[in-house]
Amino acid sequence: MLRIDLGAARSAAVETPGRIEASDALWDGAEVSLAAPLDLRGRFSPAGEGKYFWHATMETVLRKECRRCLAPLDVPFRQELELLFVDEEEALDDDVGCYVIPDRTAELDLRDAVREELVLAVPQYVECSPGCLGLCPRCGANLNAGPCACRLERDPRWAALGALQPDRPDED
Repeated sequence: MLRIDLGAARSAAVETPGRIEASDALWDGAEVSLAAPLDLRGRFSPAGEGKYFWHATMETVLRKECRRCLAPLDVPFRQELELLFVDEEEALDDDVGCYVIPDRTAELDLRDAVREELVLAVPQYVECSPGCLGLCPRCGANLNAGPCACRLERDPRWAALGALQPDRPDED
């Protein structure tokens, strides 16, 4: 139930269980990919004249790629939400983190706020493991599967430093 009857919410807190499917049109253009539905549990409470507080937890599984080797990953995701919703006449220009409820709104849809909060909270980079070797910068081979066939070539700009260690074998 991610639609709140504001008339009922003015007098008492409203429980907000909900689920948004991974294929829902809400995620179109959000640059976030879900491997499982987004489950929400929360409580929408009055917080003074024209103000409401929503404390909720959202959980899902994100579909991401390893930042080093580009392997597909399913990453468990859980985020606590503590959001303030204010009537339009109560909103101040410098209210950061507040969601404005337009005038004459009888039923508030929380889905847009959920979308925004999820997009902001998704980790930008994930790794398949801390020791991931990534891809070869020359041939693109996955170095986690083993060494590639590329020859290690020294940068000629470092040759002068190599002369300082004459007993070091060449690594061609």
